[in-house]
Amino acid sequence: MFISKHKKSIWILCWILFWVYIGALVYFLFFAEMLGRAGEPRGYHYNLIPFKEIRRFLVYHEQLGIMAVFLNLAGNIMIFMPFGFLLPIMSRKLRGFFRVTFLGFELSLAVEAVQLVSKTGSCDVDDMILNTIGAMFGFLIYSAIQHKRDVEADRRRMQGKDI
Repeated sequence: MFISKHKKSIWILCWILFWVYIGALVYFLFFAEMLGRAGEPRGYHYNLIPFKEIRRFLVYHEQLGIMAVFLNLAGNIMIFMPFGFLLPIMSRKLRGFFRVTFLGFELSLAVEAVQLVSKTGSCDVDDMILNTIGAMFGFLIYSAIQHKRDVEADRRRMQGKDI
């Protein structure tokens, strides 16, 4: 199958962005926090009750501060949006909503498991929920952009036939 230079360039750029994203994700989720906790004893911090931490952040938003609430809730969503956006561009096999959602959940589960075992950060089922929602939103943004491009291509084709 022939792929135009433009599509191939976009595909290569997406692969590069994807691996930069994965590298940044690993750094910020594991190493950046370790650097800030030098000398502190680490223990297991985990939450296995769905919506417990989300509820806590919403109920105690005044005490925690709006920035802490935003960073936790919106940050966990936004950090996985690139994952859901880039996967369908990189592979035709990954253009399904449920497939991208499932892969986002799997990546989040892997991150939380590593955080639990390495005692870095905290293993939180709410993070997995928010991360999965982020992958879903990323895919929905991809889908909206792709739909707009398809409609525009159809419009151009129709104008060409009318001439």
